[in-house]
Parts: sequence; C-alpha cells; structure tokens
Amino acid sequence: MKTPSSASLRRYDLDWLRVICIIILLYYHVGMIYVPWDWHIKSTEKSEVMRWVMIWLHYWRMPLLFFISGAGTYFALRTRTLGGYASERVKRLFVPLVFGMFVIVPPQIYYERIFNGTHFASYADFYRTVFDFAPYPKGSFSWHHLWFVAYLFLYSLISIPLFGWLKTPQGERFGQTIEKWGSYKGGVLAYALVLIVSQVALKPYFPEETHALLDDWAYFTFNLLLFWGGYLLVSRRVLWEEMARQRRIYGRATLFSTIVLYTLYSLRRFVYPAWDDATWYDVVWDINAFCLTWFSVVATVAYGYQYLNRPHTALSQLNEAVYPFYILHQTVIVVIGFYILKYNIGVWPGFLLVSTLSLLISIGLYWLIIRRIKILRVFFGLK
Repeated sequence: MKTPSSASLRRYDLDWLRVICIIILLYYHVGMIYVPWDWHIKSTEKSEVMRWVMIWLHYWRMPLLFFISGAGTYFALRTRTLGGYASERVKRLFVPLVFGMFVIVPPQIYYERIFNGTHFASYADFYRTVFDFAPYPKGSFSWHHLWFVAYLFLYSLISIPLFGWLKTPQGERFGQTIEKWGSYKGGVLAYALVLIVSQVALKPYFPEETHALLDDWAYFTFNLLLFWGGYLLVSRRVLWEEMARQRRIYGRATLFSTIVLYTLYSLRRFVYPAWDDATWYDVVWDINAFCLTWFSVVATVAYGYQYLNRPHTALSQLNEAVYPFYILHQTVIVVIGFYILKYNIGVWPGFLLVSTLSLLISIGLYWLIIRRIKILRVFFGLK
C-alpha cells in the first residue's frame, strides 16, 4: 500500500481510466446502432444482450469522465493561476467545440438525413443548411456528442469562484471536513444524497436528458456535482489512500445497486409491464440509478488508484490522443455504420466490423494527420 507521503503528484490511474473510458465509449456508441433507443442511424436487427450491458454503462461512462475532469482540474490549478486556467479552457475546450460544430458534427447529420431518405444534390448542398443556425433535429446546427465538451467548458468557468474559495482559510477548513467525512467507513458514499436532492428538486421540471443545455438543467446539475466531487476528493491526498482502503465497500455498494437495477428492469419488462406508467417505479428506479452512478464512479477510482497508478512509456501518448479521438469517433462511427448497414450482415458481425473500423480509422486520423499539423492540433485542443 502506498502512503500519502509517497503518493505521486500525478495520478496516472486517472489517465489510464480516461483512456479506458473513452475507448469503451466508442463501443457504446456503436452499440447504439443495434439497440432500440433512438440514435442517428439504426439497424433493423436489435440485440437484447447489448441493451442489458448498455443500461449499466449509461449510468457509469459519462459520470466517470466528469469526475475525472474535476480531478484533473485540481492538478491543473496546482501550476496555473485561475486566469491562466480560464484561458487554457478556452483554447482546449471552446475552440475545439466551435470547430467541431462546423466541421466534425455536420457529416453525422448529413448521413442521418440521407439514411432516413432525405435527398441532397451533394454534401455542399446539405452543408449550406448548417448556416441557417436552426437547432437539430429540425435544423442542422448541433454539438451532438460534443455536448460533453460544451458542458465541461461551462463547468470549468462557473466553478472558478469555488476553486478560488477552496484556497482560502475557510475553504481549507471545508476541505478538512470533507477529509474527515471521507475517512469514515463508506463516508464517501453519502455524497449520493447530494445528487439525489439535486434531482428531486430539478427533475420534475426537466425530466429528460437532452444534452441541449437550455432544457437540461437537471442533468447539467447532476454532472456538475460529479465534476465538483472529483475535484474535492482528489484535492485531499489522505483521501486517495482512504478510498483505496475502502474500495471493497464501494464495490459491494455498486454490486447491490446493480442487482437492484436489473431486478427492477426485469420485473417491468417481463412480469409487470404496466409499471411503465407507474410513478413510484420511476422514483425508485431514479434513486437507485443516482446511487449506482456515484457508487460505481468512486469504486472505479478507488480500484484504479490501487492498481493503475503507475506510469508507462505509452501513457503520455495515449493521454494526448484520447481527446482528438473523442472528438472524431462518433462521426467516424456514423459514416462507417451508414455503409455497413447496407449489407445486413447481422448484429454481432456488424457491431464488430463497425467498431473495429471506427477504432482504427479514428486512431489513424489522429496519428497520421492531426498530431502532425499545427493548426489541426489547435482545433483538436492539443498543445
């Protein structure tokens, strides 16, 4: 077991988890083609097994990325002023967001439209509609999967006063309280109550996850709290060790919430379909889902610190590559999937082919083009 005095100033485990999570995200988005949920292009054949796996991943993948982003913010502010941090966020997040909305996202909308039977004389004919600035889905202006970048940019800016306050004596005392609270057995799990309260207050008014900001305040707040949770827990070095020691508690809590999740899902799907319209069911489902999200995130981080907090020669390159990879991957999936679906090769062969080609092409675009051209490095948020 590491000790706080020997803990590295860099959390290599967070870098590893970011890489792993974004690769899983590619497979998740390919899976969206083959499950019944709405997406940009859809296979006529569906996989129930895939849906069962993706139900759980839905509550884990993006919350983990927001938590890791909050944790990374703590380390970034160790070497930057708040003003320097804000400037860096504009370069690393806002510039790629704008570039993505005009260059990376439009092909997704174009292929979705022609997949659904809309005809354009050419891509240029379609692209003109982007500058109508009519929001998707009626129009062609959207940030699509880059909602994560947009939300993270806003979280970074609106959190600056909080980060500044945490450096004051009062903020330090608050941090010590968090440290004491986290040292109790399972104490970190109690933060799920904060998530639940936020959603009880907001979800009645903003029930759906839209990723569109203006009608998404419940989900926006939920992920903001995860971002803050990552910053707070990682800012106290003693908690790194304590979380690793309590990892089995977090793991058991995650397992319990997972069992509840699949039990509720199975009962509604196979035994009591009328529960689809039951308010009490939705309340129980949501509360368990909020707990599952937090429990699974802290369990992942705790186990990650225990087993992944080690440098590797490839890690710095992977850590640089994952951001451009994220920006690119969904567009590549939609384009590849559009052509693969024409051949009706089945769910699992199609899934494996689309995911493999999308992975290789996304990596290739980064490795052969983006990383070598200075202006593209700027547009993809690289130094």
